[in-house]
Formats: sequence, C-alpha cells, structure tokens
Amino acid sequence: MLPRLSPLITSHEQLGAKFTTFGGWKMPIRFGSIIEEHNCVRNAVGKFDVSHMGQIYLDGKDAEYLTNKLVSNNVTRLRDNQAQYAMITDDSGVILDDTLVYRNSSESFMFIPNAGHDEEMFLRWVHFRDEWDLDVTIKNSTNEIAMFAIQGPLAVDSIDALSPDPLSDLKRFTTTVTTISGITCTVSRTGYTGEDGFELLLSSSDAVTLWDALDFPSCGLGSRDTLRTEMGFLLSGQDFNHQKNPRNPFEAGVDFTVDLKQDFIGRDALLELHSQELNLNFIGFSLSERSIPRPGSAILNNMGEQIGVVTSGTLSPTLDLPIGLGYVPPSYSSIGSSLQVAIRNSFKPATICSTPFINLQ
Repeated sequence: MLPRLSPLITSHEQLGAKFTTFGGWKMPIRFGSIIEEHNCVRNAVGKFDVSHMGQIYLDGKDAEYLTNKLVSNNVTRLRDNQAQYAMITDDSGVILDDTLVYRNSSESFMFIPNAGHDEEMFLRWVHFRDEWDLDVTIKNSTNEIAMFAIQGPLAVDSIDALSPDPLSDLKRFTTTVTTISGITCTVSRTGYTGEDGFELLLSSSDAVTLWDALDFPSCGLGSRDTLRTEMGFLLSGQDFNHQKNPRNPFEAGVDFTVDLKQDFIGRDALLELHSQELNLNFIGFSLSERSIPRPGSAILNNMGEQIGVVTSGTLSPTLDLPIGLGYVPPSYSSIGSSLQVAIRNSFKPATICSTPFINLQ
C-alpha cells in the first residue's frame, strides 16, 4: 500500500528532507541534524509538519454525549474553545489511542487521533452513533486539513507577530480561529515537545503558502521524538499498542485522564482495576554508560532476571544522557532504583528517575 502524503511533500523534498514511514504516512524524519533541530526547539523556535495526525469533526445535539461515552475524560467540563487530553479505551479498559478533544460549541466537537488511526476512530464513532441512534454528523477531515506545530520558548511571540489577534493571551489547552500571515487557522495552545507554542489547523490548500511564510527552522519527526521522550510523553503504537503492548491508563501513568464518575466504554473495567494493585508501572530511566536503549530491549533486575521491556529510548540532546521509558512491576519502580537494560548482548546499568527528564538538568 502506498503511503499517505502530507500536502507539503513537495516542499519537504525540495528542502532535502530525509523521510520515514510513520502510521502509514511518508513524513520527514529530519531536514538536517536531529540534534540541531531538537536544540532549536528547546532554545528558540521550530516548525513541524504534523499533518499525519487525524481530525474527526462531530456536529449535532448528541455530539457531546457520543464523545463523552467514547473517551475516558469528561468532555462536559469543557467550555467552548477548550481542549482536553483523553484516552480511548475498549471494554476491558485497554488503550486504543490517546487523543485531544476540542469543544468548538455546545454541539460541535473535534478530536485528533494519532497517525494512521483516523479511519479506525471515525468508524468507531459512527458505529456507536448508529447503535445508539444518536443525532450527530461525523466527518473524517484528515485529508483536507493540514496541521503544523510551532514550538519553543520564542514560538508564542513569533506567531503572535503574524496575527492580528493577541495570541499570547491564549491560555493552555484553549483555541481560537484567526489568521496567521493572512491564512485562516484554528490555533490551539498545545504541543508535544514540553515547550510553549501552538498547533495550527488549516485547509490543505493553504498549507504550502503558510509553511513558506513561517520563517522558522523546519524540524522532523526525529527531533519531535527526542523532545517528547525527554518529557516522558506516551507515543501511541510504541509506549502502548492495543495488540502488541496492551496497557490501561493506570499502567501507562495517565490516570489523570480518567474520570471514573462518568460512564464511558471501559469505565467498569477501569473501576475494578483502580481498586487493585497494578501489574506494571510506566517508568523513566537513565543510563550511566553511553549506550542507547531501544524499544523491545529487556529490562532486568540486578540478578539478571527480565522484569520488563523498553518502549522508548534515545540519547537526550538536552542532558547528553541516554534515557528510556518502559514498564516494570511496581516493586521495581521506585525512583532511584537500580536496574539493567540489555543492549547489544550486554547488560547496562540503569537508574529509575522521575519524568520529565529535562527537570534533571
């Protein structure tokens, strides 16, 4: 199957981007050096093409009810133009995907599935709409919408200067519709890097024009991954995977996204799990030796017995230190505990540390 393409594919090719396939999309992994792109975002401002993320729109009097039944958080708490992080779980409480849910108005919502999950989640919402005979129109607009992330300590002032509206006044997890360099965008003060900034949603037909107008360094998925790993953020399909690495929100350390007072698919299972001791905890760790932990690497106790598995790992450009994420039993998950990670047929000493990792500097 041919990969899906961003509306900026030609622009990226002209810039000499190196590509990878992620979630069924051909996307730039880097334009130059991943470390330079990473540091640019940590210290100044960079722009990411994240058009591989999905956009599902819901309109109608039952839009709120349907969404509230299908995500773990309570969307009834959202005011107009607010966003919320949530999990999408199955009947057993296992995470299918994580998402941002946006309330545009009392009868209008939008949520963002991860790359390659848009059609699956569109069909899930349609299935339950039809099963429950609800009044809501659902549209998968992923192929019609471009999405950019402008991130870094200079991001807010940089975008603010390109808009007639005071975007610096926009609070975290809120949105507005405005123009950026004359292009109409939905602007959300959200991101996946740990830095301040915005995510912009706009028509795919305007993507090249706005991208070219944003005079910031282009950054690829490689630096996006190192940035989110430094924050300890989950990556769908890697830090949890419904088939290969099934995890519930408590194991994945995102219990703050679960409102057990509301009725949603998976709630009964999670209510039962909430009263039990966890089998696994999501942890962060660092290595003292300069070896990079890779997804799938074994985590072992100090007696050499495997107790867990690495789900994400990188050399942190900010800390100049190998870091990783993974799952271990609670008895091994205390901050400061010593473990080992199997890398290239040898065991490397590791220490469990708190996340975000960048707080260690």
